[in-house]
Amino acid sequence: MADRLTQLQDAVNMQAENFCNSIGILQQFASPSFFSEFEKASKTSSTVASTTPQNSEDFAQMFATLIARTAKDIDILIDSLPSEESTPELQASHLRRLEAENQEAAQRLEETVKRGEKLLDQIQKALHDIAECQLRMQCLQTNDHLSSLSLETNQNSQT
Repeated sequence: MADRLTQLQDAVNMQAENFCNSIGILQQFASPSFFSEFEKASKTSSTVASTTPQNSEDFAQMFATLIARTAKDIDILIDSLPSEESTPELQASHLRRLEAENQEAAQRLEETVKRGEKLLDQIQKALHDIAECQLRMQCLQTNDHLSSLSLETNQNSQT
């Protein structure tokens, strides 16, 4: 993200573009005006572009909205710039406060990570216990199945 001065310069450049484009649209859709001194020259070139008034009104509304929005953005950017009243002492105290907030946030993050690691360890132990229980159950079921097969085999051999 660009710094505030660069953003402000970009917004001012955008506003200049908006003004130039709106003047170009005005020139394109405006009806010609005749001046008494230039009447002779203008009679020879009297080609007038025919446009609907609705188009010119749409363009006027669009550029008015763009210019107003860009002006508002410029005002917001200007208000966000540091004031002249901001002394080095005020800036240093503001930085110290931000550093303290950053350290508190880092400490909270470390505590949260430790709690998360403990929970992860507990979950892994629980999953290990579940896996062991399932293996024992499968072993018991296999032994039970083998026992029943051997009983059947013994009974069949005795008959």
